[in-house]
Amino acid sequence: MDFSSTALRVLRQVAESGSFTAAAPRLGYTQSAVSRQAAALERSAGAVLFERRSDGVQLTPAGLTLLRHARTILESVAAAEQELTGPSSQAEPVRLGMFPSAGAVLLPPVLNRLAATSPHISVTTREGTTPGLIRALRAGSIDAAVLTSRPPHRPSDGESPRLHVETVEDTELLVAAPTTGRFAGRTAVLVDELVDAPWIAAPSTSSEPLLGVWPGLPGRPRIVHTTSDWLTKLQLVAGGFGVTTVPSRMTPLLPRGVSLLHVDGAPPEVRRILLARLPGRPAPGISAVIRAITSAT
Repeated sequence: MDFSSTALRVLRQVAESGSFTAAAPRLGYTQSAVSRQAAALERSAGAVLFERRSDGVQLTPAGLTLLRHARTILESVAAAEQELTGPSSQAEPVRLGMFPSAGAVLLPPVLNRLAATSPHISVTTREGTTPGLIRALRAGSIDAAVLTSRPPHRPSDGESPRLHVETVEDTELLVAAPTTGRFAGRTAVLVDELVDAPWIAAPSTSSEPLLGVWPGLPGRPRIVHTTSDWLTKLQLVAGGFGVTTVPSRMTPLLPRGVSLLHVDGAPPEVRRILLARLPGRPAPGISAVIRAITSAT
């Protein structure tokens, strides 16, 4: 078997992106070039590595086996490149993924703590959905990920070996509403009152459910604005243009003109914040980042 580092990077990126099409721009290739690389890699391996499906691409058991070794090979290549081309440094890099609202609340105190206790650790971060971050973790593109889950809090994915996942905290989901208008002066709202409310939601995909609308809302929501940007969401609420859901942990970040409402007449919606990494003993830098995250909550 003869595997080039380029082919192994294609394998890793396809595993992370979930399709040849999504992997192509991240690799700087065309979709057809990625498909050719994937086919050549399968010929070299003498096995089917990619399960091509209507909703994307998933690695087969053989592909997952090769991915496990590819992570080690590519990390060694990167370390060699750094030694040969860069100045010697004691910095220990850690790549951290976070779902969007976690970055706003958790990241500053985590980085401040690391700067004080572990200044030799260099943290780089990326934002993504929970399914996307799990793929990145499996692919070896990040070292740890802050994820979110909703009841009944099933395991993050079904692949083997199982990820090491620990609970950081539980946070209640609330409704962010303008301080003027229909819900002015309120601290709670009946779920039935939200049926005809104008909602500000994030775009949904097949792997990520509709976010920004109360999950137990009776009937079909009336969505008036769609955006994945939290600043846009909250400014639209402050301007009186709709309501959206917000985890209670974001309370300190709310702009003027936004109030939070508990929802009565429906079961509480609790979101769990999780910290995930690959199984096995983590490197010292990853352990330090994990300690910083758990101590920041």
